[in-house]
Amino acid sequence: MNEINIIYATMTKHSKKIAEAVGTALKVKAQNVKESPVLGETGLLFIVGGLYGGESMPEMLEFVKSMDAAKIKSAALITSSVSNKKGQDSVRKLLEEKGIKVVNEIRCFGNFTVVKLGHPNKTEISRAVDFAKALADKGV
Repeated sequence: MNEINIIYATMTKHSKKIAEAVGTALKVKAQNVKESPVLGETGLLFIVGGLYGGESMPEMLEFVKSMDAAKIKSAALITSSVSNKKGQDSVRKLLEEKGIKVVNEIRCFGNFTVVKLGHPNKTEISRAVDFAKALADKGV
């Protein structure tokens, strides 16, 4: 079960940009949860999502609730938000309730209107890619 998958939910396209950069680096197609991707046996699932009003998008939460835990060994979270202080706590909780191990989380700045304009920037996207490559190389 070494398959890697990437899912994302986005309102502002920041998470899509990050997910696609990670996907390019890992040679894996990033999939939008709004398109109801079907995940097969997955050793490591990258969940890329933004926080809006301090919470993950409802579409992301619904998708995680619907996932077959028997097919997912572990997950890593990549979070984009204006504050960069809070993670995808609701997603983490759902995963842990399903018995899916959350191996790590990285946070990047996102922007909202003019607040933190220009984020995530190239450095933050590069950090997210390096984070993902390191986990993939470990075979987590």
